[in-house]
This record gives sequence, C-alpha cells and structure tokens, in this order.
Amino acid sequence: MKVLATNRKAYHDFEIFEKFEAGISLLGTEVKSAKNGKINLKDSHVKVKNGEAFLINCHISPYTQANIENHDPTRTRKLLLHKREINKLMGKINEKGLTIIPLKFYLKNNLVKLEIALARGKKLHDKRETIKRKDMERDINRDLKNKYKIR
Repeated sequence: MKVLATNRKAYHDFEIFEKFEAGISLLGTEVKSAKNGKINLKDSHVKVKNGEAFLINCHISPYTQANIENHDPTRTRKLLLHKREINKLMGKINEKGLTIIPLKFYLKNNLVKLEIALARGKKLHDKRETIKRKDMERDINRDLKNKYKIR
C-alpha cells in the first residue's frame, strides 16, 4: 500500500470515530497526477446526496504532460461505497452531528483508494489539551531515552 497524500490537519482539527475505505471515480489524467502525489486534501469533505457519496473541494493538480483536455482541479468526485455503508454514514451524520472527512489517498492493488472517517470538530480547548498531552509524552520519552542511554 503506497500512500499518495494524507490530511495531516485532520487529526489536529477533528476527533476521529470510525474509518472507512472508499473507491473513487477519477479521470485518467487525475489518476496520473494522483500517482505523482499532486493531491491536496486540506479543506475537502464528503457529502451524501441522493444515496451517493461525493468528495468535495479536493484539489488534484492538472497533469503536466496532458493535452488541452485536462481535468478541473477541484471538481466533485463520486465515491464508490456499498449502499449499507452509505446508509450507515447518513444515519450517523443525522443522529450525532458528525461529519465525514478524507484522511488519505493511497494505492491498493494498483487502484486509487480513499480513507474517509466519521469525525467531530474539536473545540479550541480540546486542541490545546491535545498539544499539551503530546508535549508531555515527548518530554517523558526524551527523558527516558537520556536516562537509559548506554555510555
């Protein structure tokens, strides 16, 4: 499994509950550009309309060696999920006020896949608490490493 792009801000801005793997409907030039790693997932999200899931605002740069008929970089792309997965996602979104965000693009058996997650946005105090906890863990690990260092 080769990871093509990750949404690094997702774990900072959102609390992740459940992850799903989805196929994605791409054009030929989008696949080539994605395999080159020209993907930005920063402000993208997933919407469910009429029983279908769509990836919105994901930027896949135009392929440089393509001709005039290149793709639109931020077009809406259809996600390929089973009906029961879409129904599960719709139920959780309506019930708990959650949202669906993309976490990473990757290749699996030479197919481009997208990992999406049910998530809830963090408040500012939650973000501060997470940063504080990570700093403390880093300090503890650094101290343990220095304490048991072989001289």
